[in-house]
Amino acid sequence: MELKGSRTIAADRATVWAALNDPDVLAACIPGCEELTGSPEEGFEATVKQKVGPVKATFKGAVTLSDIVPEQSYRISGEGKGGVAGFAKGAADVHLADAEAGGTELSYDVEAKVGGKLAQLGSRLINGFATKMADQFFERFQERVESDGAAEEDGAA
Repeated sequence: MELKGSRTIAADRATVWAALNDPDVLAACIPGCEELTGSPEEGFEATVKQKVGPVKATFKGAVTLSDIVPEQSYRISGEGKGGVAGFAKGAADVHLADAEAGGTELSYDVEAKVGGKLAQLGSRLINGFATKMADQFFERFQERVESDGAAEEDGAA
């Protein structure tokens, strides 16, 4: 399954890049994230609890960053195991560019695979769930970065 999308974030590229590499920001933005530890250099370990259709699972997995071009792009890859529910693995290419109207254009291209009970749910359900998860993550990310930027401006005034 593949997903593509983009968002314009009202913050400069350096701010967006820093947030994309901040474990606290990522943990707050990942739907269902119960724990995220590690660093961009070493990789992250995550615990995420989700319900996909009738299947509830707690996924434990690893996330790594590669093909890093500071303040421009990286590839984020991960794999999680959810016990009897199965597994999910995928990768996203994330790109940053200056937006024409100001701010930063964040675009992403995601590939994901699922197996086990999750794969038996059917591609429509899985695709809908994956789209919802990506939308929630990037919406939360945008809100967090923009509100942090507004708070910094208020503090500087």
